Amino acid sequence: MENIFKPKFFSVLKSGISKKQFSADVLSGVVVGIVALPLAIAFAVASGVSPEKGLITAIIAGFLISLLGGSRVQIGGPTGAFIVIVYGILEKYGIEGLMISTILAGVILVLFGILRLGALLKYFPHPLIVGFTSGIALVIFSTQIKDAFGLDLAKVPSAFIDKWGTYAANLHHINPYALAITVITILIVVFSKKLTTKIPGSFIAILLTTIVVKLFNLPVTTIESFFGDIPNQISFSFPHIQLSELSGYLAPALTIALLGGIESLLSAVVSDGMISGNHRSNTELIAQGIANIVTPFFGGIPATGAIARTATNVKNGGRTPIAGMVHAVTLLLIMLFLGQWAKLIPMSALAGILIVVAYNMSEWRSFRSVLRGSVFDIIVLLSTFILTVLVDLTIAIEVGVVLSALLFMKRMADIGNAEVKEKIDSDLIENYSEIPNGISIYEISGPMFFASAKTYSETLKEIGAKSKVLIIRMRHVPFVDSTGLHNLKEAIKIIKQTGVKIAFSGVNSSILQNFDTFGLLELVPADHIFDSFEKAVAFAKKELQN
Repeated sequence: MENIFKPKFFSVLKSGISKKQFSADVLSGVVVGIVALPLAIAFAVASGVSPEKGLITAIIAGFLISLLGGSRVQIGGPTGAFIVIVYGILEKYGIEGLMISTILAGVILVLFGILRLGALLKYFPHPLIVGFTSGIALVIFSTQIKDAFGLDLAKVPSAFIDKWGTYAANLHHINPYALAITVITILIVVFSKKLTTKIPGSFIAILLTTIVVKLFNLPVTTIESFFGDIPNQISFSFPHIQLSELSGYLAPALTIALLGGIESLLSAVVSDGMISGNHRSNTELIAQGIANIVTPFFGGIPATGAIARTATNVKNGGRTPIAGMVHAVTLLLIMLFLGQWAKLIPMSALAGILIVVAYNMSEWRSFRSVLRGSVFDIIVLLSTFILTVLVDLTIAIEVGVVLSALLFMKRMADIGNAEVKEKIDSDLIENYSEIPNGISIYEISGPMFFASAKTYSETLKEIGAKSKVLIIRMRHVPFVDSTGLHNLKEAIKIIKQTGVKIAFSGVNSSILQNFDTFGLLELVPADHIFDSFEKAVAFAKKELQN
């Protein structure tokens, strides 16, 4: 346990924090707290629970994730990805069932960390992640139509198709005031960045729409009219647990744990790229687990690392876990002293914010890129997407993982049975002693697919950081799937930020076509990709002289 659970916060304290950095972290934490306020409320309401539960989650889980986590800049709290899961668990098991499922999910996450499974979660195929993320985004969007249009519906069906059927049958009851607030909110959130980057658009939108609704007494639903007052206190409660019934909560708990683990590690990887850092994946999982074990006792819902809020933290100068803890304290102060005003927020404004969140989650550009790739990746993408929207997220992930494994085996069998049309040197180890200093060679051997892509890209980043010119040899790579392409592209982006020149050699025609489809040729021009190693070395030597 000693080698696994090493929170970044204590490492940072040991190495020391300058006054300048401490001030930057405090300021960033306050900004992120303001950004998180409308999101925490919106995610809670969309999940079917009262607004304060979102705030409590951001406060308690956010503080614990920053205090105990394996990332320097991770911001934890409720996220859009959990909306679908929480809503489904509430419908089937009720609020106590949600508490038990979240606590069990926390235990599972802690076990994942102790068993060092943090690395395994990185091997989920890119099409699978894009598929269920895009599916969740569509489901979130569909849940917001009622409030966005101001429809007076006592009950909205949970099934996707039935839900849209109900909307279509009630379109003549649209509330124009609610629709106008939704549209104005979306416009403010999208375009406010052109005016100011200091104050989040979602905060501006909520402030303005709430004032307008209150001043003109507009006939729209607000948090107060729907949920009542927002409590300004945090209380402790213990769920009634029947040991004989625990097995029934394992499926939803595993879904929360898997999704929470994947999202938190994705967020940590993204932030690593932004600050050139390295997170501790197993420590991060243990911290996420502890946060999800503790938070439900105080009325919270599932929590994980939030990519958008983490990116906001980095952009505002946050570089240590202090920023995340200040973000939690900021939300606590807002809840204690300004909660009475938050109840006046119109539901249509929250719907507008969540529609923007859904759009950002949709990853439509990645979705489009995968659709241009191999038929194997397309099958995984569409299967996961359709099952997420029409059936269930748990089933979607299970089917996606099994399909990915089966299709990979099929792909490898096809390569094994294919006739070898050109002779290639089977000796992978060559003498590079005559290569000038400043030129690094990295050779990838075998398929660059979802199980190996992460290792390749991490090694690439390490080698690239020590180079002036990096040559990536791919003569023995039969194919690269979309996960490999995604990770390769991200690694190249990070390497290029340090001023390193990159060249490829031995790329076969089908992989070169994939490079073009996936946008890698925008980062590495075609004239930096060579059919022989000798030409790549000649290019590298020329670059060294420039």
